[in-house]
Amino acid sequence: MSDQAILRITREIKQLQQGTADLSLAVACQEADIRNINALIVGPPETPYEFGFFEFNVKFGKDYPAKPPAVRALTTNHGRCRFNPNIYSSGKVCLSILGTWRGERGEQWSSAQGLESILISIQSLMSSNPYENEPGYENAKSGSDKKNMKTYVAKIRHETLRIAVIQPLEASLGIQPDGSILAPQVGNGSDADEDPLLLEDELQFQPFVDLRKRRFLWYFESYMNAINADEPNVSKNAKFEKMPFESPGNIMDGHFNYPELRRRLISVKNAIINETWNWAMEGRDAQQHEKLIAMNLQRQYEQIVEDLKNKKNFTINLSLVDGNSFVWSLTYFGRPMTQLDGGIFKIKIWLSPRFPDEQPRVFLQTPLFHHRVSREGVLCYFPERMEEMRFHIDAIVSALEEETPPYDPRTTVNPEASKLFWSNPESRKKYNRELRKSVERSAE
Repeated sequence: MSDQAILRITREIKQLQQGTADLSLAVACQEADIRNINALIVGPPETPYEFGFFEFNVKFGKDYPAKPPAVRALTTNHGRCRFNPNIYSSGKVCLSILGTWRGERGEQWSSAQGLESILISIQSLMSSNPYENEPGYENAKSGSDKKNMKTYVAKIRHETLRIAVIQPLEASLGIQPDGSILAPQVGNGSDADEDPLLLEDELQFQPFVDLRKRRFLWYFESYMNAINADEPNVSKNAKFEKMPFESPGNIMDGHFNYPELRRRLISVKNAIINETWNWAMEGRDAQQHEKLIAMNLQRQYEQIVEDLKNKKNFTINLSLVDGNSFVWSLTYFGRPMTQLDGGIFKIKIWLSPRFPDEQPRVFLQTPLFHHRVSREGVLCYFPERMEEMRFHIDAIVSALEEETPPYDPRTTVNPEASKLFWSNPESRKKYNRELRKSVERSAE
């Protein structure tokens, strides 16, 4: 591969990693081989793939960009789940842009395309009606075809929760099928009926563990709402129906069990929160042993406090909990003439001893009805630079004060508040009333 091609791949990776416009794409590679990339696609909202974490491996050949890279789906339940007519259980992704599917003229690969266009093309397969991706769909008019579309969506939604959300998180948290917790494992599965054997490259490189955990806390209520909506429509342990295009070895097989998924979701949430609390003890140990990360965070804290003092910023009061530089306490005082005017909000920021590889987890201790705050108090925010805490503090305040954000359903951490915020003027008024009520209660 030429130096020019390597530079291009490097540029494409950095553009995706540094861009904040698309919250549904993430990429990572090992320094030893920049041509071998793992990518994560967050399932689009209002589809059966909603907020699932779908991982792919992308390998660039020596002839890139003259020819497209090879792409393989990794979220397949170890080769046993076909998530789409065009995403096989073997990992094959059928797309004309990749040269793996015949397409119309103009749909084939060109050197003007790149990594982002590939991921967006794959993401487009994850539609509200993935049945339409199957050739011949346009001729589907019978009642059985319409029934297939509905049942196909139902089983994709169930398996998205089981395989693309719960399963990899259980593995990284060490949660066993019976709910017990052992040492965390690298891998993508933990069910008793799921094969523990993984491909070697899947075992060695797991770059999205922290992203999954943070986003899980964002989307937890959406996952629970999906279960509550679908559970009445299916019988427990009812087998999935086979689709006409599915074949042995390339099928989404299984059965419905929403009560079990609900239990597992709650177990994962509790494990992530417990892991967050344990950062305080790990951090205390790091301080006692004068580890570099502890000294670095202490220095960042002191610089931020000094900067707030110099700027006479009375909106924020920052302190360390029990002198622990891994647990920050932020008190935010609502600015005058804003919706948060008069409010007093206690916020706790938990930092990992592996910061910035593991990002802070921010919880409001003061209840606040807000489109960026989940019912659990998790704050959804976006720092400009993830490795410096001053950017996190700025982003936390910006998220709280945000009054006219653009609509982005991928930031839906509070479904009720978000629906009111973006529905219509009357709903927005109701949102504002609920927000003000919580602001007034915060000062009591």
